[in-house]
Amino acid sequence: MLVVLGMAILGAILGALTARKRKGSRADIAQYAAGYGIAFTLVGLVLSLILVRLVV
Repeated sequence: MLVVLGMAILGAILGALTARKRKGSRADIAQYAAGYGIAFTLVGLVLSLILVRLVV
């Protein structure tokens, strides 16, 4: 679960930085952070499941 949490945080940070780079408002930054956070969480979940299946 640490992989999933780490990916969520990384996604939120990258989303916020992307929106800020594109000169977005606070609402844009929040929306990008949420969107990237959700997307990265899903990727982290898949990676976590693959890791568990390979190890066990």
